[in-house]
Amino acid sequence: MSPVAGQQSAPATRDAVGHASARGLDLFTFFLADIQTGFGPFVAIYLTAHAWTQFDIGLVLTAGGLVALACQMPGGALVDAMRSARLVAVIAVGAICLSALALAIWPTFLVVMAARVLHAGASCVLGPVIAAISLGLVGHAALGTRLGRNARFASIGNGFAAAAMGVCGYLISSQAVFFLTAALAAPAIWALGRIRLDRIERPLNTNGATATVSVRQVLRERRLLIFAACILLFQLANAAMLPLMGGILTLRSSQWATTLIGACIVVPQLVVAGFAPWIGRLADSWGRRPLLFLCFAALAARGVLFAFVTSPYLVVAVQVLDGVCAAILGVVLPLVVADITRGTGRFNLGLGIVGSAVGIGAALSTSLAGYASDHFGSSIAFFSLASVAGCGVALVWLLLPETRPDSKQPKAAPWPMQS
Repeated sequence: MSPVAGQQSAPATRDAVGHASARGLDLFTFFLADIQTGFGPFVAIYLTAHAWTQFDIGLVLTAGGLVALACQMPGGALVDAMRSARLVAVIAVGAICLSALALAIWPTFLVVMAARVLHAGASCVLGPVIAAISLGLVGHAALGTRLGRNARFASIGNGFAAAAMGVCGYLISSQAVFFLTAALAAPAIWALGRIRLDRIERPLNTNGATATVSVRQVLRERRLLIFAACILLFQLANAAMLPLMGGILTLRSSQWATTLIGACIVVPQLVVAGFAPWIGRLADSWGRRPLLFLCFAALAARGVLFAFVTSPYLVVAVQVLDGVCAAILGVVLPLVVADITRGTGRFNLGLGIVGSAVGIGAALSTSLAGYASDHFGSSIAFFSLASVAGCGVALVWLLLPETRPDSKQPKAAPWPMQS
């Protein structure tokens, strides 16, 4: 073969490998969403069928939530420290598979508690792993588009798995849902094996070396802390809205409440699947802040509309705004963290910090909204949640700078100079 032919074939080979890796990440995101869906409402249904009390069910779910919150930052730091992101992903998927099998075979209190804790810990590293692989696969320049694809395939996976597991539970048993969840680990690991680019193995800083920025510097980075505060406000306003409306729908029309809530979950997934890649492109052309403004504005509008809407069909229509928020945040959250931590080797630790804000906001939201609804009425509760979203708009406007690399906003000092 001539030298010219060899030079021409090398780029073609790289393109083929890159395309296969991109498709592999698509499939891994899809199957991982399938697996995680099995640990949603199906856990409560399954344990109720085994005569568990609601207190015991709430206890194991709370334990899982607390472990997930506690492991966000350590999970991100672990992914940064490990040489192979794919190895971390394989171990985490295997742990979730083991959790599903334990739930299906031994639904005793101690085993279920251990399974939930194992699942929560494993899940804390999978989000950063997908983000790290995405960043290593396409680089910072194309990360927005790649994150949009991730959100699309995750949304499709959630919808597909919810339907498949619902049918499985109806035709066979609630136990079969967890066997199906465990079985989905095999195609997830197969898809992960299709990702073959060596450069995803270890995020490097701008000088081509491993991380030189300390954990303390990351924890004191002003932009990251402001963004985490924005996300905390978003979750504080968002997490309680659908559960609160679910309770209202049950009081108004108990026969159709389950169906309506199912529709309220599916509609946002459809919006995310349709628009997430477009959101990724807008994040690169418009910048991050305009999309965050739109996200918080949509959340505030949703809260106000929920305070007035009485028709169940209009409730489902309002959930389109939830899809807008999910599509924007699913792309912009890791993208802003990638912007802020660029060149530090601490991308996944940054994701862990923001993930902790997500957990804190979600945990507080349901309690505070429930208290407001019980003592002041549901309309006041929804207005309060909308007001929190308005505070998020103000925080983005006043304190959060644009993080897009080519932005004309004043640039922050280089990381090694920050203390």
